[in-house]
Amino acid sequence: MMKRILLAGAASFLLASCGWYDDIPQETTVHTVELAEGEGFAGRLQAALITAEPNTTIIMPEGTYMFSDGLSLDVQGVTLRGAGEDKTFLDFAGQQGAGEGLLVTSEGVTLRDFTIRDTAGDGIKSKGADNITYRDLTVEWSGEPSEDSGAYGVYPVESSNVLVDGVTVRGASDAGIYVGQSTQIIVRNSLAEYNVAGIEIENSTYADVYENTARHNAGGVLIFDLPNLPIMGGHSTRVFNNAITNNNTRNFAPPGNIVATVPSGTGVLIMANENVHVFGNSFADNRTVQIAISAYPEAFDDESYNPLPRNIVVQGNAYSGGGDDPQGLLAVLAAGLGGQLPALVWDGVTSWDGHDATDINLAINEPENVGFVSLGLGSYPLDPAKIHPSMERPAGTAMAEPEPIVLAHDFKAED
Repeated sequence: MMKRILLAGAASFLLASCGWYDDIPQETTVHTVELAEGEGFAGRLQAALITAEPNTTIIMPEGTYMFSDGLSLDVQGVTLRGAGEDKTFLDFAGQQGAGEGLLVTSEGVTLRDFTIRDTAGDGIKSKGADNITYRDLTVEWSGEPSEDSGAYGVYPVESSNVLVDGVTVRGASDAGIYVGQSTQIIVRNSLAEYNVAGIEIENSTYADVYENTARHNAGGVLIFDLPNLPIMGGHSTRVFNNAITNNNTRNFAPPGNIVATVPSGTGVLIMANENVHVFGNSFADNRTVQIAISAYPEAFDDESYNPLPRNIVVQGNAYSGGGDDPQGLLAVLAAGLGGQLPALVWDGVTSWDGHDATDINLAINEPENVGFVSLGLGSYPLDPAKIHPSMERPAGTAMAEPEPIVLAHDFKAED
């Protein structure tokens, strides 16, 4: 207990400057609730989440526990901790309804050291939950990849200061690790496999995605900005030092989802986002394309939306294999290139809906032996008569790299 008290004091000091902590009494003790295993565990856990005081640690024991309803947490500063990803299992195979396994709507929460499996909806969702930490967690769906699985594994939205560290997600029918409409984000040391999208940063700003493994998804890493959302204008993302390999799982997203359009075999896809830097990654054997850069291809009525990618920098990555079995619409376009796509593909769109052409400032600073093609689509809606593919690289100027993301609550407390 003394060690927990000292650690809580350190946490109090670090988080006091983050805003949410101002409403919590500045004490240096931590309340600890250790739940017992056995019958009625699901009810006891939800009761503990509801009645917890701010700055409480709830400790779940080793074991597999069945849930028929989702869990919710709306208390600031709570840590929910299991005995380990391979020891504490929250099983939602019998969940009624289509909700998430765990919904968090409070700030300063830490979730760590347990596994959630087979939720009817999303695995873990947090909304408006600033200063949240997802650490050493697994979220997974059993069996073969299926559109009946939950959409998102780990799903923080509309939040600031988001830390995803050491998380594993398997089987999500949309995105394994998804951060949307948020700012100041770190996703690192994580594994995303057998999802439609492994890791997705959407309509968000200032994100670092690094030292992750994205493999056996339909698409490895997606950086999107979409129209008609409360928060738009995604920018300033760094994707670096990741292993992005063999993302050749079929796309099993339900029809109508935007990720349903991502061709199986895509390593990284940057769409309609700004100031994205992709460097130091290892790409291997993504059958359609290693890196694709594109405009938003659908019709939209949001006058404030810019569908073009802008100020994109690609440099210093390693590439092996890939592009030898293009899927989806890119298969049709690849047919004119001998059936194979180079490592880097840009759709070549510089205007939309009658607007003047724009210099999107695409900087490809890779060696000449790294293949590149602009599909030369020109504009949306497409005019086939104006399509002119080219292997000439655009003469973009690399923008300054965004500063590394530093989060006040990013520390690993001792056990």
